[in-house]
Amino acid sequence: MDALSAAVPMNVNVDVQLTLMASAFYRILGKRVGRGYEQARARKLFRDFLKAAATVAITRVEIVVKLGRRARNPLLRQASYEDMATAIPWLGNRNLRCVFF
Repeated sequence: MDALSAAVPMNVNVDVQLTLMASAFYRILGKRVGRGYEQARARKLFRDFLKAAATVAITRVEIVVKLGRRARNPLLRQASYEDMATAIPWLGNRNLRCVFF
C-alpha cells in the first residue's frame, strides 16, 4: 500500500474477495435448496439454477427478475426464493423480487 504502482496486488485481492463471496453465495443456495445440492459444486449450481434467460423490470419501488420455465424452478419456489423481497441499499432501497413462470 506504500507504493502507488501496487495496482496488481490490489486487483488480486479484489479477485480473491469476490471469489470467496461467490463461493459463499453458492453454498447458501445449495443449503437452501437442499435435495443433495448441499454438496454440489458451484458449476452444477450455476448450470441448474442460474444459467437462464430472464427479464428484468426496474420501477421506482422494486426490481423484478422474471425467470422463464425451467425444470428446477419448483425447487427455488420451495426454498422460498419467490416470496423473498430484499431491499438493495445502493439502488435507492428498491426491493429485489424473483418471479418464476
